[in-house]
Amino acid sequence: MPKEPTEHIPVLLNEVLDGLNLHPGAKLIDGTLGLGGHTEAILDATSPDGEVLGFDRDETAIEQTQARLAHFGDRLTVAHASYAEMQRIAAELQRPAPARRFFAVDGILLDLGYSSMQIDDPTRGFSFREGGPLDMRFDASQPFSADDLVNHAPESELADLIYKYGEDRYSRRIARAIVGARPITDTAQLAQVVAKAQPPNKEKIHPATRTFQALRIAVNDELGELERALPQTLELLKPGGRLAVISFHSLEDRIVKQFMKLESTDCICPPEQIVCTCGHTASLRLITRKPTEATAAEIAANPRARSAKLRIAERL
Repeated sequence: MPKEPTEHIPVLLNEVLDGLNLHPGAKLIDGTLGLGGHTEAILDATSPDGEVLGFDRDETAIEQTQARLAHFGDRLTVAHASYAEMQRIAAELQRPAPARRFFAVDGILLDLGYSSMQIDDPTRGFSFREGGPLDMRFDASQPFSADDLVNHAPESELADLIYKYGEDRYSRRIARAIVGARPITDTAQLAQVVAKAQPPNKEKIHPATRTFQALRIAVNDELGELERALPQTLELLKPGGRLAVISFHSLEDRIVKQFMKLESTDCICPPEQIVCTCGHTASLRLITRKPTEATAAEIAANPRARSAKLRIAERL
């Protein structure tokens, strides 16, 4: 049976609220609704008439969050969709012109990764600490699951994705061990296979952490979703509106950092080129030149915050 979700503690909450520069009546998009911790705080901070459009691929999370935040009424609009579809869905939700409801918003928040509810439920297959199906899908309607990779992908493909998305130097040993152990029936067995494929080490993280991260990213196309969504934020933010992104590993943070750096720069021609021919103009102003990280006190209260990095930029 699935566990009841543990208490949800939104990461870097005060820093997000300050960074988004909220005010009563503001309209925002939360691209990663989850259990609604950030959304609830945003709705409180923008009362009495602020609005949030929230996206999530996880129908279970949506049901729980809508029930928990029902007291906000129509100030919260929820879409069962990826945040990579935010521009299309915002367009569909437009009110008659000129009051464009979620076009030209005051802020967009992306809290990347997965939620405590997902990892706490062993039936979802995200955790290596308890046995569960080889699933890892954010949206249960997705046809592609972790089982397709673990039990059917070629060894070379497995090794490449564990190296690329898990940044694990033992990726080839791990892939060889996985293929040799097939069929693998659940997450506990997979974690054991991965752990035995590596030499003993003194790292604090479980030896299966990087492999599980790589499989989850691949199953849900997480980096592709992020790369497709970031340019859309430029179309949805009004001048002065802010984009806040919380990432939890270097692959996500690198994409966000490069996007914000590119879009806060006028000319992007090669340095050796004397005359600009690119025609590029800056669309963002960096609010955080270095990522904001959790304090020691927050990490002690919420260990998930340990790897969180918050970057914020403002639409010009």
